[in-house]
Amino acid sequence: MTVLSMTVNGKRVSAEVEDRTLLVYFLREQLSLTGTHIGCDTSQCGACVVHVNGRAVKSCSMFAVQAEGAQVTTIEGLARDGRLHPVQEAFREHHGLQCGFCTPGMIMTAVDLIRRKPKLDRETIRRELEGNICRCTGYHNIVSAIEAAAAEMASQ
Repeated sequence: MTVLSMTVNGKRVSAEVEDRTLLVYFLREQLSLTGTHIGCDTSQCGACVVHVNGRAVKSCSMFAVQAEGAQVTTIEGLARDGRLHPVQEAFREHHGLQCGFCTPGMIMTAVDLIRRKPKLDRETIRRELEGNICRCTGYHNIVSAIEAAAAEMASQ
């Protein structure tokens, strides 16, 4: 067992974990942050995307101990002062979700994408979402939501 410390959604946390514990299980089971979903455990679906030190990471492919000392943001940490993050709001406005299972990972991926490439077109968004699987929406509304969020964030 290893004692692990990191900052999650702005709060310092410390816990004892087995070295083989994946970050996604640490977040869900030890911190009760269940917005990060487990879809495949093989890094294929993207439902588990979180930000580690500001970068999108599939938390099912990272050991919790690798995040020692890191800043981790989950879907629960995006909203501020009771207001949705612009990407969350765009998903709501543009109906970028159906069952909602992929939504946290899609949103976390989109936030990182907009940070890296603020000027986006639909083709780039689709290409960048290749690591995230949605079985419901056909991606049209997801792409529209990300496009709208990027435009909104660029105007701020």
